[in-house]
Amino acid sequence: MASSKLDRPRRGEGRVLVGVCAGIAQHYGFSPFLVRLIFVILAITGASEIAYLILWLLMPVRR
Repeated sequence: MASSKLDRPRRGEGRVLVGVCAGIAQHYGFSPFLVRLIFVILAITGASEIAYLILWLLMPVRR
């Protein structure tokens, strides 16, 4: 089920590093593995590092 708000999960709720990929996956109803895989593929091309850092700073942690 897709979340109505784009936020990062708290510790222990499926996060690996800071929860950006898990939050995106939950918001749009995708598999967290798929979102992480896309970020890794984009990281190889150099396109996702800045986006990940910006999302980390802008996405609030779920309360």
